[in-house]
Amino acid sequence: MSHTVITTTTTTRTSGESGLNLGYTQTIPGLLKIGQLISLLIAFLCVFCTRGWPSWPAFQYFEVVTLWFLVAFLIFFLMHLCRLQTRMPCINWPLTEFFHYSVGCILILIASIIASANSGGVSALVAGSVFGFIATFLMAVNLWTSYSVACGPQSAM
Repeated sequence: MSHTVITTTTTTRTSGESGLNLGYTQTIPGLLKIGQLISLLIAFLCVFCTRGWPSWPAFQYFEVVTLWFLVAFLIFFLMHLCRLQTRMPCINWPLTEFFHYSVGCILILIASIIASANSGGVSALVAGSVFGFIATFLMAVNLWTSYSVACGPQSAM
């Protein structure tokens, strides 16, 4: 006598496991990332749309740095929004973000200082450097909050 066993597996998703984590956009780290993305986009567009730069290399550097970190922070934001960091546990994401924000904060601060020093009174270039400083401040706040997650005191179990 032979027996046949049929096993059926059913998976269901609860509302907390949906594809997008829209609740992240209402948290402090999510709002900081949105603010950084908006300020970097405005800073880049202010410099990109202006013609007649007083200092060509200074504003090329500003464009490259703001665009690079705009794309990088957009990737981090989308990773949190889609919960991709849970699917790649081999990478320490808080530490990765901490180092990226450290480098970004320093480079955008340098780019904003150079841009404001070489703006030549052109209002769009001054506005771009101001938004660069705003992005630097938001990155420093995000750096501070990610530091408490990545390198802060660990609770003893």
